[in-house]
Amino acid sequence: MPAPAAVVTGPVPARPVATVRTTDYHTAGEPFRIVIEGLPPVPGRTVAERCANAIGTGGSATAPRPGPIDDIRRLLVQEPRGHAGMYGGFVVPPDDHGADFGVLFWHKDGYSTACGHGTIALGAWAVDSGRVTAPDDGSVRVRIDVPSGRVAATVHRANGRTTAVTFRNVPARVTARKVPVATGFGTADVDIAHAGACYASVPAAQLGLDVDRASLPRLVRAGREIRAALAGHPATWHPDSPLLSGVYGVILHEELPETATGPSQANVTVFADGQIDRSPCGSGTSARLALLAEDGRLGPGDVLHHESVTGTVFTGRVVSRTDEGTVTDVTGTAHRTGEHSFCLDPHDTLATGFLL
Repeated sequence: MPAPAAVVTGPVPARPVATVRTTDYHTAGEPFRIVIEGLPPVPGRTVAERCANAIGTGGSATAPRPGPIDDIRRLLVQEPRGHAGMYGGFVVPPDDHGADFGVLFWHKDGYSTACGHGTIALGAWAVDSGRVTAPDDGSVRVRIDVPSGRVAATVHRANGRTTAVTFRNVPARVTARKVPVATGFGTADVDIAHAGACYASVPAAQLGLDVDRASLPRLVRAGREIRAALAGHPATWHPDSPLLSGVYGVILHEELPETATGPSQANVTVFADGQIDRSPCGSGTSARLALLAEDGRLGPGDVLHHESVTGTVFTGRVVSRTDEGTVTDVTGTAHRTGEHSFCLDPHDTLATGFLL
């Protein structure tokens, strides 16, 4: 069988791309590339407006319009500088002085309104880089404006080292339960929750699937089918903004033996157009917590043990349940993987790259 051809996914930029500097982290195995220099100014009064402007008029979150800002995204996410599983963020000004900074999250297909693993990485980076002062022993809260609202990363420290980060999300709301969705693997009963982005949850066993590496091609296929089937479903739309509407990720999960502190689950989150989260998915964990709380499976003091397909773990708990939704905390670890300086040779015929 011949190897798939390389697909150049964007035009050659109209003007040379400046040198772009990044600091890279991974959170529980999922990459996060933080752009710290080389991004053109992104217009807008708020982070949400900047995200809409990065997408461009007539574009969508998974099909942004070409332009100098999106040239940078494609340069960093696509091969040969990135890969189809790459994820990252543009650091931008916050909405006001109540936050330390803002961020636009991006992936291989475009932009997202929330990213828990990215928030965890950004908290670690803000402290590790000295942008936010932190004690050698203790915790400090880093406030970050994202397209879905203001979130926080509480960075935990011991002996001068960052040991963990707790992500406090915007309130998560359950909008539908047991929506029947036909797939090539059978019919699934899908639960829908908004947790900064819209997530559809389904037990993998309903489709005869296991949450493991061998099943990834079928899990991705199922995730794509479920996302497509729910396009336009009223439960996927957010009352405040079209930017927050539509299914972003499909969480295929399975039960693991309960721990002494609460339920335990494994999941594969398939987001955008078939991208696999290597971590347990931060904002997806927030959505799962809201669903489990509604089911009565998470009470005060209970902790969700949430495992990824790579075996990494987030822990999550319900902080409170309010009229706005379920307030959640998700804790994980992030580690720096490198510092990079990227450029685009004007004679490079592959331009900003390709995806396989």
